[in-house]
Amino acid sequence: MAFDYVLHKGARSEAVLQSVTPAQAEAAQKFHSGIEGYAATPLVNLQQWAQKTGTRKIWVKDESKRFGLNAFKALGGSYAIARYLCGKLGIPVDENAFNTLRSKEARQKLGTVTFVTATDGNHGRGVAWAAKLLGHKAVVYLPEGSSLERLNNIRALGAEAEITEFNYDDAVRYAHAMGQKPGWVLVQDTAWPGYEEIPTRIMQGYTTMAQEIAAQLSGAVPTHLFLQAGVGSMAGAVLGYFAALWGDKLPTTVICEPDRAACLYKTAAANDGTIHKVTGKMDSMMAGLCCGEPCTVTWDIIDNFASAFVACSDEYAARGMCLLGKPLPGDARVISGESGAVTAGVLDAIMKDAELKPLKEALGLNANSCVLLISTEGDTDKENYNKVLTGNWQPA
Repeated sequence: MAFDYVLHKGARSEAVLQSVTPAQAEAAQKFHSGIEGYAATPLVNLQQWAQKTGTRKIWVKDESKRFGLNAFKALGGSYAIARYLCGKLGIPVDENAFNTLRSKEARQKLGTVTFVTATDGNHGRGVAWAAKLLGHKAVVYLPEGSSLERLNNIRALGAEAEITEFNYDDAVRYAHAMGQKPGWVLVQDTAWPGYEEIPTRIMQGYTTMAQEIAAQLSGAVPTHLFLQAGVGSMAGAVLGYFAALWGDKLPTTVICEPDRAACLYKTAAANDGTIHKVTGKMDSMMAGLCCGEPCTVTWDIIDNFASAFVACSDEYAARGMCLLGKPLPGDARVISGESGAVTAGVLDAIMKDAELKPLKEALGLNANSCVLLISTEGDTDKENYNKVLTGNWQPA
C-alpha cells in the first residue's frame, strides 16, 4: 500500500478566481435547471461514520444520481456544448437554452456538429448524452485498459467510441488531432496553452454541483474538504467556487490522486513553479483519475487554495467503496465507484491509521471537524465494484 502526502500553503490570490465567481456559476446552474430531468443530487449526512472516525460531521454529495448517468461529468460537457452552440446562434445561455437548441429552427441553422473527446469513461458519456439530446454527433476515444462496460455505456448513447492503444494523455492528443476535421469540435475537460475556452466552460459547468452543496448545507460551512483529481478540472472548479463564496472560511482542502497518476501531487511536491507530468501506463483502478497532465486552467486555483496533496494506491479507493457501500446502521448507503470513493478511504485512513497521525494533526482534523466529500461516480464498472464489496478484489 502506498500513501504519500505533501502539505501546501498557497498564496490564496483571489485573482485566479475570475472564472468561477458566484455570478458565473449561477449562469451555469440556470442552464442546467432547464434540462429535462435536472434535480439537485443528494447531500448525505453520515453521522454514524463521523462518530466512529472521531469527527463531528461527514457529508457526502452523491453524484450517482446525476441525469441517470451515474456520474457528475454531464454537468461540464453539456454546459460547454451549449455555450459553443449558443455562441454560433448568438443567443443567451439561460434556463431556456437547452430547449431552444433542440428546436428544429436551431438545428437547421447549425447543421450537424460532431463533438469529439477523449475520456476515461464518465466525461465521454456526458458528452455523448448531451450531443444526442441536442441532435448532434459524438466521437469518443478511451485509453488502453478501459472497461468494456464504460465503452458500451457511451455507445448506447449513439456515439462512435473505441478503446485506443494510448494512455489517457495520448488519447487526448489524438482527439485533438481529430478535432481539426471540418465540422468537428473538441470538447475536452483539460486545457493547455491555446485551448482554454471550452475547458473553462466545462469547469464552470461543474460549479453547479458546488452551488447545490452550498444550498443544501443551509448556511453551514465545512471545516474540511476532500476532492479527488485527475487533471484537476472538477477539483479546481469546486475549490475555486467555495473560495470565492466563503473567503476566509474556506475549508482546509485535501486533493487526492492515484499514486500511479499523481501529476498534481508531483507538481505541488516539486514546488518549483512548473507543471510536472506523469507519463507511461497509468493502471490504477481509479480510471477516472488516471490522467498525467494537470489542467492549466485549474492548476492556479488548486495551487493557491489547496492545503495538502495525497497520492495513494488503489487500496484506499477500495476502503472508501466499502465504507460507503456497506454503511454503519443508521447511515444511508452511497454507491460509490473507484474514483468517487477514494476521498472516503483517505479520510478514514487519516483519522484511524497511527502512521498518519502527523497528517491528521497538521490538517487540524478532530472531534469538531465537519468534513465534505464528493462521490463523483457510482458503480460505473459494476464488475469491479461487486468484486470490491464482496471481498474478491485484489490489487494489481
